[in-house]
Amino acid sequence: MLKFLAWRRPPLQTLTLTSSSLLSPPPFLLTHYHSIKQFTSPPPEDIYDPPFSPIPKNLKPKKKDSKTTLVPSEDHQNLPFQSDLPFDFRYSYSETNPSVEPIAFREPPRFSPFGPGRLDRKWTGTSAPSERAVDPETVVEERNSVLGEPLTEEEIEELVERYRHSDCSRQINLGKGGVTHNMLDDIHNHWKKAEAVRIKCLGVPTLDMDNVCFHLEDKTGGRIIYRNINILLLYRGRNYDPKNRPVIPLMLWKPYAPIYPKLVKNVAEGLTFEETKEMRNRGLNSPPLMKLTRNGVYVNVVARMREAFKTEEVVRLDCTHVETSDCKKIGVKLRDLVPCVPILFKDGQIIIWRGKYDQDDQNSLNQ
Repeated sequence: MLKFLAWRRPPLQTLTLTSSSLLSPPPFLLTHYHSIKQFTSPPPEDIYDPPFSPIPKNLKPKKKDSKTTLVPSEDHQNLPFQSDLPFDFRYSYSETNPSVEPIAFREPPRFSPFGPGRLDRKWTGTSAPSERAVDPETVVEERNSVLGEPLTEEEIEELVERYRHSDCSRQINLGKGGVTHNMLDDIHNHWKKAEAVRIKCLGVPTLDMDNVCFHLEDKTGGRIIYRNINILLLYRGRNYDPKNRPVIPLMLWKPYAPIYPKLVKNVAEGLTFEETKEMRNRGLNSPPLMKLTRNGVYVNVVARMREAFKTEEVVRLDCTHVETSDCKKIGVKLRDLVPCVPILFKDGQIIIWRGKYDQDDQNSLNQ
C-alpha cells in the first residue's frame, strides 16, 4: 500500500500556536492540534510529485512585436496550381464511369475539394476537367521516353524479388476507393527513392483488376511488371527524374458522392411484376453461390457467376458482413462485367438474374 501512495503530495503543515499569537488557546483547539500533529510526517526531499514539474521563477510572457509581418508560404505564392496532366481530375478513376451523368448532387458543385483558389481548373461536381487540348501521340511519346527501353527478364526478376514480399516498405494499399487522385502523389513520393512500388488491392476494385491496372499505368505513366491475384508492382521507368515529376494538387477532403439513377427497378426489364417477385423469392430461398467478406479479394467472383449462369437462372451472393454502399458497387460492376441484372438488395443479400438471352447468346455462354 505504501508503494501506491508514495506519489501523493504530503499534507499541508499545520500552523504552530505560540504564546505570542495566542496566550490562552481554548482546550478543544489544543486537543485538535495534538491529534493532527501525530499524523503529520516531515516533507520529502523532492517536493515535486512525479506527474508535475517545477515552474521556472523567471517565466515572463513574451512581448508581441507590432512590426513583424506574416510572410506567405511557397504554396500561397504559387497559387493557383497549374498541372499539365492530360486527364480530368476525379476523386476515383477506377470506380467512376464518366459516361454516366448524376441526377443530383449532395453538395453544391461550386465547393471544390482542392480548396478555394488552389487549382486553375473548375470543379463540376464530379471532376475538374482539363482546359487545354491534348495530343495523344505527344503524351505517348513522353511516357515512352520516361520508360526507356523494356526491362530484361533478369532485371524484372530482381525487382520482383526486391518488392513483392509483404514486408516491403514501399507499399500502397488500394481500398474500396480504387485508384484515387491523392494516391498518384503517394506513388510519385515512393518513386523518389525506389524504382517500383508494391500495391495491395482489396475490396470492390478487385472485381475488375484489368481496370485497376489500366488506370494505374494511364494516370502515373508507369508500367505494371508483376501481377499476382491482388498484388501489383508498378515500375517508374529507366529515365524517371524525381525533380521533374508532374504537379499533382492534392484534394483536401473527400467530395460527397453524387446521386445516380436507381440501380434496381421495381419491375425488371423483360419480366412482369409477378415474374420479378417470383425471381426474388427464388433467389432468397436458394443457397448462396459465394460468401463475400468485408474488404476481401473478389477476383474470381465474375468467373464463378458466369459459370453458375450456365445452369441457374437466379444467383444469390451472401454479403452479410459487407457494407451497403459496397454491395451497390458490387452489383454495378457485376451488371457490366458478367453481364447480369441485379433485382434485389436485402439484408446483406444480392439477388442477381442472368437476364433474357437469345439462342446465340446462350450457346456462346455454354461454350
